Amino acid sequence: MERWEQYEVWAMPETENARWEMVAAFLEFEVASAVARKRKRNVRLIHAVYEGNKLIEKHILAALGHIREAS
Repeated sequence: MERWEQYEVWAMPETENARWEMVAAFLEFEVASAVARKRKRNVRLIHAVYEGNKLIEKHILAALGHIREAS
């Protein structure tokens, strides 16, 4: 299987019981970082590694805004 990676921008909508949603994915870190910085709040920049269509690794590179999750 082919192994590939991308940088993903995830956001949490400001609605009740909201879940993290992927906003966009990019092959270049600089582009993903610029898009993440333009968003106002609740954003994560993630480096994801896939094998075929399966996510095998992910690293949160940045978490911006008020991202504290309720317990």
